Amino acid sequence: MTFRFRIAVLLLALMPLAEASAGALSAPKKSPGDPGGNQIPPRRPHKAKHTAPARAVAAAVDAAKDDVSVGEDPMVREAAVSALGSLQGTLLAIDPATGRILAMVNQKLALSEGAQPCSTIKLAVALAALNENVVTPETWIRTGSYWDVNLTEALAMSNNAYFEEMGRRLGFAKVSEYARQFGLGELAGLNIAGEHSGIFPTHEPAASQGGVGRLCSYGEGISMTPLQLGALVSAIANGGTLYFLQHPSSAEEVAAFHPQIKRHLEIAPAISDMSMGMMGAVIYGTARSLRRSFTDEEVLGKTGTCSSEGARLGWFASWTDSEAGHIVVVVLLRGGASADGPKAAEVAGKFYRSLYDHNFFSGAAVSAR
Repeated sequence: MTFRFRIAVLLLALMPLAEASAGALSAPKKSPGDPGGNQIPPRRPHKAKHTAPARAVAAAVDAAKDDVSVGEDPMVREAAVSALGSLQGTLLAIDPATGRILAMVNQKLALSEGAQPCSTIKLAVALAALNENVVTPETWIRTGSYWDVNLTEALAMSNNAYFEEMGRRLGFAKVSEYARQFGLGELAGLNIAGEHSGIFPTHEPAASQGGVGRLCSYGEGISMTPLQLGALVSAIANGGTLYFLQHPSSAEEVAAFHPQIKRHLEIAPAISDMSMGMMGAVIYGTARSLRRSFTDEEVLGKTGTCSSEGARLGWFASWTDSEAGHIVVVVLLRGGASADGPKAAEVAGKFYRSLYDHNFFSGAAVSAR
């Protein structure tokens, strides 16, 4: 465990009411969250459908049956397939130090035209706001009649009102400048067949659609691919290097692999300033479901939940801050009630658990890859 992680866990142990307090902050009367995920109202009980296990397994196999996995890391792919299970979605695992895709399950979805990023867009907005000195970690912003929120809490609890204000302070032109610098609206990969570039709007959304505030809190008007989010989070994890993602498709391509830098991002100070919010999301915030399966290493992440074109979307992007090495994971779920950010975080927790149990995070395991 890193020193920062030990301190965070100690603080959590000393504050047993942290989750209760966080839950209070996320109540609708205080800080409206994503319409269906990051700050979720209680769901009414429902009867489970009696679906044959074989049918669920078959659905999972079908989703990945056309995947090209020869050049992937076998251990990482097995963990990804197992964690995703029968859920409709994709899981992408990346080495942030090189940009190599270690596993990509359900490649058809991962390489598609993308989806609304929901609250994961807040990562890009936070980086932009910090870089432009629009906000500091110590800045408290009034998000309602009686309470203030700082950046750490806003990221941990995915406070929409906070990021709407950030969008208005930055303005659409500056948000667009940073988003494109971070790789939105362009291919994230290098010669990856079938990859799409997603969409970043050329004009500010109309006021009737929430304007730049809605864009910065829900990702309104943006279509982002899992690869684009994975490349950005990899740059955050490695200190600011945006790599072209590469997906070797044969043993020969793995042997000949060389990292390819797209550009360097001047975001190192901002990464430090926002990391506690991403850690807080996992320890007590919207991604705390990850800890049902995995608490052995520090994980920093951001959830996202929304509905788009009649489908529920659940995102979770994260990385492990292990002393032995890092791995970036992006989960995108699509479908019904089970598709939300907390569920995507739960999938990531199962993935990390499997890797840990197979000694992936030991120095020997990482250095051998």
